[in-house]
Amino acid sequence: MHTTGLMDTAQSMLAADKGLLAMDESTGTCNKRFAALGIPQNEDTRRAYRELILTTPDLSTCIGGLILYDETIRQKKEDGTPFLQIIKDAGIIPGIKVDTGAKDMPFFPGEKITEGLDGLRERLAEYNRMGARFCKWRAVISIGDNIPHRACIEANAQALARYAALCQEADLVPVVEPEVVMSGEHTLQKCADVTEEVLHIVFEQLYLQRVVLEGMILKPNMVLAGLSSSEQKSLEDVASATVQCLLHSVPAAVAGIAFLSGGQSAELASARLNTMNSVYKSKLPWPLAFSFARAIQQPALEIWQGKKSNVVAAQEALYHRALCNQTARRGHYDAKMEAQYAGKNT
Repeated sequence: MHTTGLMDTAQSMLAADKGLLAMDESTGTCNKRFAALGIPQNEDTRRAYRELILTTPDLSTCIGGLILYDETIRQKKEDGTPFLQIIKDAGIIPGIKVDTGAKDMPFFPGEKITEGLDGLRERLAEYNRMGARFCKWRAVISIGDNIPHRACIEANAQALARYAALCQEADLVPVVEPEVVMSGEHTLQKCADVTEEVLHIVFEQLYLQRVVLEGMILKPNMVLAGLSSSEQKSLEDVASATVQCLLHSVPAAVAGIAFLSGGQSAELASARLNTMNSVYKSKLPWPLAFSFARAIQQPALEIWQGKKSNVVAAQEALYHRALCNQTARRGHYDAKMEAQYAGKNT
């Protein structure tokens, strides 16, 4: 393990107010999103969509790292250029999702445990040789009647820590993603309580596994009321609750925090990130960045519709969302950015 190299990579991923673009959807998830829009679900169409993302002009000015899927990291442009070469030539750091998915946890109805530790050391060595410089592992924690149980939290936290240690052993920066999911009727305060407990347990396990905090990035959820809750809170309330939760549970040594979007609309995800940075940025020990998937990709996907004639317009939408989130990191995002973009495309 080269600690200095890990620290340098982690810092570079979020430098210049950039963030991460998660394009690591599994084949099944990608196909579901295509099906919802009537786009053919096959490898060639998935390849074409990912080429659209990777060849978006100026994407590297806003995006410091790209999280890929096993299929994607092996794919090539239509002209035969490997995707990894495109990413490196653009000055973006390539990463890879390495968990194999969240599965039902035995004896704990409604709760999940993420799998993928078997054979991980060998897979990490291969991805390193291919050119990946960081990895991602997602744990899923649900809020509901009498859940989550501590057993679920601890099992997922231990898996996250073991994954992170294996990554650093292989000179790969781990992105640690313990997601408290948005689905449900829970209040913002309930989400804050569960998120804080989860993060405390995750960092305890990271400490036990001797993970170097300066060489990792945390990818948490924002603290939000459940999607079905009637008590949706203001931008200021969300920012305050999220920042306080992080200050209570995340060590200052962590290289950075890059939020997941978790089903938020693109505009709300940007606005909430912006409020955190505009109010609290100067008071925090770590940068607050973004690692969004749908909140950057979805507008572009809806424009593309699987048609070559829509590629340029889709790329413009993708870049717009990336730029909005970079601006939110600076605390300068507002609704005018959306209006100006809409005006140019009417």
